[in-house]
Amino acid sequence: MANVIIVIILLVAVTLGIRETVKHFNGEGACCGGASSKLKTKKLNNKVIHTYTFRVEGMHCQNCANAVIIAINDIEGVSAKVSLKRKTAKVSCDRDIDLVVIEEAICKRGYAAELITKNQM
Repeated sequence: MANVIIVIILLVAVTLGIRETVKHFNGEGACCGGASSKLKTKKLNNKVIHTYTFRVEGMHCQNCANAVIIAINDIEGVSAKVSLKRKTAKVSCDRDIDLVVIEEAICKRGYAAELITKNQM
C-alpha cells in the first residue's frame, strides 16, 4: 500500500513539473523574475520619423520582453513595442538614432538583436 501512495505522489509531481515546463517553453511562465504584466508604451514628444523592426532572440517570458522594452525605452527619443510570440521589437524614433545604439541596448540585457525592417515616415 505504501508503494502505491509513493507512486501516486511521484506521478502527481512529474505531471506538475511537465505542465510548468510546457508553460515555460511557450513563454507563459514566470521564468526570469516573475513579471507577467506588459509595460505601457512610452509616448514620444515629437512626430515619429523612423520605425524599425528587430528580431530579438533569447526572450522566454513577459519579464524578458519587459527587459527589452525598458532597454530600448531608456534611449532618448525611442519607444518600443515587443512581441514575445513573434520574438520581435518594433522601435519608433522621433529623431535620427544610430541603429547600433539600439542593438547594443538590447544586447546589454543579454538578448541578440538583428534588424529586420527599416521604414522612414
